[in-house]
Amino acid sequence: MVKNRVETDLTRNPEELIREIQKGLLQWYDFKMNATVLYISTKIADGMETVEAALENGKKDIQAGTVTDTLAQMLKECSLHLLCASVEQICDRKWQQTHRETFDYIISIEALERQLNLEKILRIWRGLLKPDGRLLLGMNNRFGIRYFCGDRDPYTERNFDGIEGYRRAYSKKEDTFQGRMYDQAEIVRILRNAGWDFFRFYSVFPDLKNPCLIYGEDYLPNEDLANRVFPVYNCPSTVFLEEESLYAGLIENGMFHKMANAYLIECSLDGRLSDVSHVTVSMERGRENALFTVIHKSGIVEKRAAYPEGREQLEKLIEHSRDLSEHGISVVEGRLEEDVYVMPYVNAEVGQVYLKRLLQTDQEKFLEEMDRFRDLILQSSEIVEQDIRKEKDAVLQGKEESEGLGRAGDGVILRKGYLDMVPLNSFYINGTFVFYDQEFCEENYPANAIITRMIATFYAGNIELLKILPMEKLFERYGVMPRLEHWRRMEWDFLAKLRNEKVLCDYHKECRRNGDVINSNRQRMNYSQEDYQRLFIDIFRNADTRKLILFGSGAFTKRFLALYSQDYPVYAIIDNNREKWDQELEGIAIQSPEILKQLQSGEYKVLICIKNYLSVMKQLDSMGVTEYSIFESGKDYPRKRKPLVPQSAEVRSDGASVEKKKYHIGYIAGVFDLFHVGHLNMFKRAKEQCDYLIVGIVTDEGVRKFKETEPFVPYEERVEMVRSCRYVDEVAEIPLNFGGTSDAWRLHHFDCQFSGSDYAAHPDWLAEKEFLEKHGAEMVFFPYTEGTSSTKLKTMIEKKLL
Repeated sequence: MVKNRVETDLTRNPEELIREIQKGLLQWYDFKMNATVLYISTKIADGMETVEAALENGKKDIQAGTVTDTLAQMLKECSLHLLCASVEQICDRKWQQTHRETFDYIISIEALERQLNLEKILRIWRGLLKPDGRLLLGMNNRFGIRYFCGDRDPYTERNFDGIEGYRRAYSKKEDTFQGRMYDQAEIVRILRNAGWDFFRFYSVFPDLKNPCLIYGEDYLPNEDLANRVFPVYNCPSTVFLEEESLYAGLIENGMFHKMANAYLIECSLDGRLSDVSHVTVSMERGRENALFTVIHKSGIVEKRAAYPEGREQLEKLIEHSRDLSEHGISVVEGRLEEDVYVMPYVNAEVGQVYLKRLLQTDQEKFLEEMDRFRDLILQSSEIVEQDIRKEKDAVLQGKEESEGLGRAGDGVILRKGYLDMVPLNSFYINGTFVFYDQEFCEENYPANAIITRMIATFYAGNIELLKILPMEKLFERYGVMPRLEHWRRMEWDFLAKLRNEKVLCDYHKECRRNGDVINSNRQRMNYSQEDYQRLFIDIFRNADTRKLILFGSGAFTKRFLALYSQDYPVYAIIDNNREKWDQELEGIAIQSPEILKQLQSGEYKVLICIKNYLSVMKQLDSMGVTEYSIFESGKDYPRKRKPLVPQSAEVRSDGASVEKKKYHIGYIAGVFDLFHVGHLNMFKRAKEQCDYLIVGIVTDEGVRKFKETEPFVPYEERVEMVRSCRYVDEVAEIPLNFGGTSDAWRLHHFDCQFSGSDYAAHPDWLAEKEFLEKHGAEMVFFPYTEGTSSTKLKTMIEKKLL
């Protein structure tokens, strides 16, 4: 394979990283050195084709001009002679005669789908290849599982057109053909009719632009794909099924390849094809960690670094395997051959699959095996003593726990913590867990963090397992509950950094689905329009004139209380869990649903605050309760607002002209500790731009939790100071766990949020700004007041200068 040599810092450039991810579709392929490649582009500019003589003498690269296509760029970066041309150019007879039997490879990704006469084009391409040449086609599958899950067709931008064979699309003369997808059987027929007798399909997941897993047509996954694949979509807002939960059923029923989202098809004239069975691509990890895992039919597995910097990761695999073996841990042995890590193919059940099967058939045996897996984690390295003094010193110096220095309550600290010692990265062979792909190791690392990750990865994407044995039972079994939030955050920090989640955050928002949207889409399909309106839209109908009762006492109820209880006071909370009766939530007693029988019909309204609400709906129906609705934690509901001041009039009562303000409702959030002139200036500037200014204030508990400090001025006093400011119309408490911009907007539906300019370039605030813009609001940054700030005042107080 020819390695990519681009030197861009991918972890700071999302656009470049996205392009690199797309290159993973072909970068693993074993192109011959110095081969001549024709790339069929859909983005050819005028004057692209130049220096034709280079084809004849073979001494120069074929110039491609300005190539905007990502894969063409990848081919340019390899040691290949590249020519880019459009389908229209190639159909010219003179062009064909000039380039007859010229190319070692012809590559077409999605370009063929935009044409009408595929067989004619494929015959032309045959004549352009050398006798031992290869054609690589990237094509979308109209029967791809993503389209059955509700994704829109990429060409018609409508649902189900491809599944129906486009019988409703392009039916009118005025409809312009944009392209269409084909299924596997159609592609096979077209290829054969065009004279191609030798070809092999590779199924690509999630899709051609985001290749993560590539499977040869004669190879099936032997692992649980539910926590391997992150589906992407053309239109996430229309999706109503969780695609990854369907993979196992497709495999079991022989439908996995037939319903792949896309195909990479290798075609040849001489019958010789690649011996690659499967490729795992991790281009999103950036230059140091991006690898290709390539499984060959010969029984060899290769790990190749996508960039030169990745060779160090391959060396770590050798080092870590040796260290684990010395501690009695079974590993798949590998070796380095030049720049490639080579190990044997293991035809065995993945530990994840073995444990999942055990949980479904023998829970006692499952727990025994999980205990044994936990013991292997503890055995994997020496246990070091925690140095509490060192930890205290580190805190004073401003260091973070993530440096692995330990703290009271961390439990066992391993000299070397192997973060990927999880069932997903193991085989179960003859009663033994055998580990592979142990790339990542941290010094002085808490074993509890790895044990938590062991449990979390086992359950990830497998909701059905939670019904058999809740994940919390294992957390309790292994003693990680007291600091569970900390361990989960460590896991997320590791994965987020590895996958560049922050860099790709905006991209993922555009192409990955939202769980709440899926749930809402499913609901619309299950109910009539009238019932859907009553159950899910008009949830506050009668809520302000009747006794409001919340069914459920979990996260959904806590969110409702934080966001809406000021507008809709809650009369009672009910729950089916007897253990919660007589407990309180936000000062409200949790009671049995039997209290509903003590109330008269028309006297109360029930809001179901539970994710899986169907059983509760049936329960209420059986009790004769008809006035109920369902609260969805991720949905926006209109807030019952206090009367607002009138919007700015263009003419005052005395006849004087007044300039109309840009915004009606404005919002500012903050702590406002040690109230000073900088705060005052911000309120004044904000009020100059809006009719009604709301100021959200962080509670004392919020300051302690998120800023890890103690406020100088108590919350009640901070509220009074801000409320007394003549520029402020309303003061609101910022709920402890729901203080972000999105939650604030759902509460107040403001037109603009104002903030200090010191946050203007912060990525998190820029993301919040984008959220507001999508919802018709704005974010405005005011210049930071020089000379005075709460931080400076606190510093002076601490130094006794004030």
